[in-house]
Amino acid sequence: MKLEGVRVLDLTQFLPGPFLTQMMADHGADVVKVEHPKNPEPTRAIGPERDGTSVYFAATQRGKRSLTLDLKSDDGREIFMKLAAASDVVVESFRPGVVKRLAVDYEAVRAVKDDIVYASISAFGQEGPLKGRPAHDLAVSALSGVLANSRAQNGEPVIPGLVAADMLSATLALGAIAMALFRRERTGEGDYVDLAMMDSLLAASANNVGPVFAEGRAPRSGHERLLGGSAMYQIYETADGAYVVLGGTEAKFARNLFRALEREDLAEICERAPGAEQSKAVEFLRETFKTRTQAEWVEWFQSVDVCFAPVNDLRQGFDHPQARVREMLFEDEHGHEHIGVPIKFAREPAQVRFHAPGHGEHTDEILRDLAYTSSQIADLRQAGIV
Repeated sequence: MKLEGVRVLDLTQFLPGPFLTQMMADHGADVVKVEHPKNPEPTRAIGPERDGTSVYFAATQRGKRSLTLDLKSDDGREIFMKLAAASDVVVESFRPGVVKRLAVDYEAVRAVKDDIVYASISAFGQEGPLKGRPAHDLAVSALSGVLANSRAQNGEPVIPGLVAADMLSATLALGAIAMALFRRERTGEGDYVDLAMMDSLLAASANNVGPVFAEGRAPRSGHERLLGGSAMYQIYETADGAYVVLGGTEAKFARNLFRALEREDLAEICERAPGAEQSKAVEFLRETFKTRTQAEWVEWFQSVDVCFAPVNDLRQGFDHPQARVREMLFEDEHGHEHIGVPIKFAREPAQVRFHAPGHGEHTDEILRDLAYTSSQIADLRQAGIV
């Protein structure tokens, strides 16, 4: 596997960091999840459980080893530094300044491992007026301006169905770490990665910044090409109260659709500016889609070359034949379902290890690898260090 032999120290919690390090574990990395002895990873206790394990936790922690460690203690920091000296990557997601106070920051780790790749994932980055402000995905999305693009018909912002700031920062961090490791192979030098969730959202806004940069104004929901202003990029209700979408604004798709609906005169409207000028086509399609059920439209569109899809729920999404063929749903030996691996290599595919570690499950094993004796481990445990 691509990352076999790479050791990662994971100081992250919740979603961005754990998802990132799980992707590395799926592709062979030895990921050591460092948890506080008394305050474990919060997702262990969030959401529905299977056999006593949170599904959320299992979906972000598989294939890792768990080490309990009190980083506020001298002995805990000593253990961490011994591990860091034998590691390739450190990932942390504390608020800026925390790892410095704990003395496990980049410079401290670099002193024992000069080619370390050290990544910090935070809401707003390591500098700027908001760097110390607490925030999860929704607050970051709101401050960045991205949340304002998702609005209900009455104009109210709505909570998105995907935590984009979390997932974008995770995937960008994966790419950054891979680039740093690649560069290290050439130069022998490590690097520090400062990855901000807000930066990730802003960087992903290329398709919506036209009015921002060209006209100095915010995008207007219901008026822009991909924000509800186009007839061919729209959500429509069907006769049974379900929904379908048209998701491609190219002129050829409009011509194909309106030819099939015997209203070729409306295709030209879809080439006009989004918003009011396309309202006639939008209204026609709203009325038309309400004449059949979702299932009937799915069947009808089989012979029409248009970007069309039913609005499935997440259960339907994982059950879809496309997801099954792509192995985006796995089952373990107990029949439990797991999210598949999105990165697919031809030569060295991922080898998923389904087990999500118990709190501190591998502490003794890891300490023994660092040459701690059974007596020393018992003393550390008695002192609450591990």
